[in-house]
This record gives sequence, structure tokens and C-alpha cells, in this order.
Amino acid sequence: MRHDKAIPWKTRVNLDIIRDMKETVCLVSLGCPKNLVDSEVILGLLSEGGHPLTRDPSKAEILIVNTCSFIQDASQEAIDTILHLARYKKEGRCQRLIVSGCLPQRYGNALEKELPEVDLFIGTGTFQKLPQILDQKSKKRSYLSPSTFLYDEKTPRILSTPSFTAYLKIAEGCSKCCLFCTVPKIRGPYRSRRLSSIIKEAQRLAGQGVQELILIAQDTTAYGEDLKEGTNLEKLLKALVKVKGLHWIRILYAYPKPHYFTEGLLTVIAQEEKICPYLDIPIQHIDDGILRRMGRESKGKEIQDLIEKIRTFVPKISLRSSLIVGFPGETEAQFNHLLQFVEETQFDHLGVFKYSREEGTPASRLPKQVSEEVKEERMGILMERQRKISLKKNKLMIGKRVEVLVEIRDEKKGIFRGRLRTQAPEIDGCVFLKGKATPGNRVMVRITQAFPYDLKGRIERRLRA
Repeated sequence: MRHDKAIPWKTRVNLDIIRDMKETVCLVSLGCPKNLVDSEVILGLLSEGGHPLTRDPSKAEILIVNTCSFIQDASQEAIDTILHLARYKKEGRCQRLIVSGCLPQRYGNALEKELPEVDLFIGTGTFQKLPQILDQKSKKRSYLSPSTFLYDEKTPRILSTPSFTAYLKIAEGCSKCCLFCTVPKIRGPYRSRRLSSIIKEAQRLAGQGVQELILIAQDTTAYGEDLKEGTNLEKLLKALVKVKGLHWIRILYAYPKPHYFTEGLLTVIAQEEKICPYLDIPIQHIDDGILRRMGRESKGKEIQDLIEKIRTFVPKISLRSSLIVGFPGETEAQFNHLLQFVEETQFDHLGVFKYSREEGTPASRLPKQVSEEVKEERMGILMERQRKISLKKNKLMIGKRVEVLVEIRDEKKGIFRGRLRTQAPEIDGCVFLKGKATPGNRVMVRITQAFPYDLKGRIERRLRA
């Protein structure tokens, strides 16, 4: 990222160059990794268009908030961030405050009245045109259109992750009909990128020093089904493992539809060393009555059989899932069914979320809404159960030698932090390391201590690049 530097007063500068310089931009990205990739594309497009970039909002003429609006909490975080940055119109150099992404796409022109501090609203279907919009002198405030854009290997992009890790979006949108979800309305129907485009981008990223590639989409396992040319996740993985320079390939957001997880796909995951033994499968619930009310496409028995199948093909797999408690109509018995399932399944990582009643979704109109108190209680019970499961699993790691990707050094504590092949960034635990290393190194570590979600270990040696 390019940072602005003060020009000494005594330096002679061509006045024509100064007049041609475009405004400095600072972007704040909110939400999930899928949104982060959009933010990186926005930065790439603006930089290519001549805009200097800065991480310091007080030094930017243009402030951009790329928002998430999946649930109410995300929308509120977006609004809080917008109002916080609006102060730089008085205290800093900000001339234009721009809100992009899911929030304007979801709420449309209504935001113009609600947020007078904002100069431009750019939706998920228009953010790729931001450089041209900025160059216009139009008084129009909202630029909203259906979400059809799909970036490719030629689209400029500036990574905001550590240089050795990158997310790679393989598809956009969603065509499923979960009754609680706003994504199809915000992001449009599911559309896969061409396999050749993904491979070319992966090659470029590896050439930049990326070692860990994290595949993302609203549903990674549905990759290619809309192309109707035989392309699928198995073929993509077989092509990606051939990319030189990549060491870890990780799969997030795999929808639990049994026919997606073919023997061929699971065999590739099991046999290819570059593919992390890790799957993130958002199950949401296990009770058939709740799954039906949610509009999910799998039944409880199918999900249980799928997990058993995955573990049979990939015995060392680390499974992450996400669950929703307090969906409308969820009874005590149905919650206990979910609790029993978590106890029996023994997930390696688990996220539990309270159902959020989202305006405009079919679920928001369902009867028997569950109170916030009950949702809070159920979430706490599930997370406490998972904490015990996670601690038990982590204790089994003590004494083992494992590969760790070093991420960052804590200067105050004098220790490093890294991740196992079975830990995704931000959402899973980490490994605290003692010894000598450099961020981006892959090292062999002896695990010495276990906590509910994190581990501690001693670096024994660095692995070859």
C-alpha cells in the first residue's frame, strides 16, 4: 500500500503535477473475508486510477467504508464506523465520505436521508466503477444496480492481509433460499469464476510470496455448477496444487449438501499435501423441524452421515461449523437435540450465533419468535460445551511436533504467534511460539501447553521454502 509523505517546503515541485494529483484515499473494510476481497479490489482500482492510499484516516481526502449488512449487528457496526469517520470532515482533510458494499445495496436510497454525513453510496453491483464515479461531477448520491460483477485475474487488487496469506474468491452471490438470509438479495445469484481465471490469479499471488491460499465463496462446494461445463471444486483443487510457491490451500464455507462431497473431492483433500486437512461447513442446526423452517436443503441424518463420510476419507480432518440458536419456533427439545449433536460430533472449531430477525427475510415473519434472553442462554450453554470439547482436543496436542505458519511477533511479550494447518485466520485459535522466527516462516514446533482455544509451543527448526 502506498503511504503519503509530507513534501518538504524547500523542495521545488512542478505545479502541473500537483494539480493532476488525485485525492488520497483511506478505506475501512468491515465484515467477512468475502467483503475484504471486494475492499482489496476497490483499493487496486483506485490505486491504478492514480489515487494515493493511506492507512491514516486523518490524512485522507476520501474516506471509504466498505460495509457488511448481513445481520443487524453488522449494520449497526457499519453505521457506528461511518459516524466515527465523519468527524474527519471537520478534524482532518476529508472532503468526501463514501459508503460502499452491502449496507447501501440492502437499504437503498433511504440511507441518503438517514446518513446526511455521507457524500456517496455505492452498492455491491457498482463498486467496480468507483474510480469513474469519483471523476464525475454529478450531484447524484446513490449508485445502486443489481449485483452482477465478478472480478477476474485482470482486476487490480491490493492485498491487505499479511504478504504470505491471501483469500481467493472463486464465486460470488448465492442461489439458495435460506429463510433467514439476506445474501441473495444483496449479492445476487450464484456465479462461478472460470477455472483458468482462478488459476492465473493464484499463480500471480504465489509469485508475490503468498504461501497460504484460502478459497472463499458464499458456497465453495457449489463451485462450477452454474457453468455447466464439468468444472467443480475437485478439478479446481487438482489445478491449484500444481501452482508453484503455494504450501497451504484452505477451504471455507462448504455448504453441507451431501452430493457436493464426492469421493473424488474427499480423496483429493486426503491425498494432496498442499490442501489443509480442514473444512468449514456451516450446518446451522441439526433438528429436521428447524432445518425445514430455515429453508435448508439437508436433513439432520444426511448431515450426520456426511460428517462420518468426511472423517472416513480424511481421518485427520479438522472440522469447523457454525450454528444458529433461537430460530423462530425452536423448542427446548430441539435445542437439546442440537446440544446432544455437538457433544457427539466433537467439532474441532465451532461458532454459535443468536438468530437475528432481519427485515425483509421470510423468517422475520414466522410465528413463535424466541426471546433474546432465551437465545443468549442457549448460546452460552453451547459455547461452554464447545469450550470443554476444544480444551480436551487441545490437550491431546501436548508433546506433538506440528507445522506452524508464523504470523506476527508480539514485541511486548517477546513471543511469536502462528497457526496450524488446522486453524484458519481470525476465526480459529492460534499457537503462541517461543524461539527464533520471522513472520511468513513455516516452522516445526513442539506443543508444550494447551488452552481452550489456543496452544503454546517451542520452535525447533525452520522448514524449507
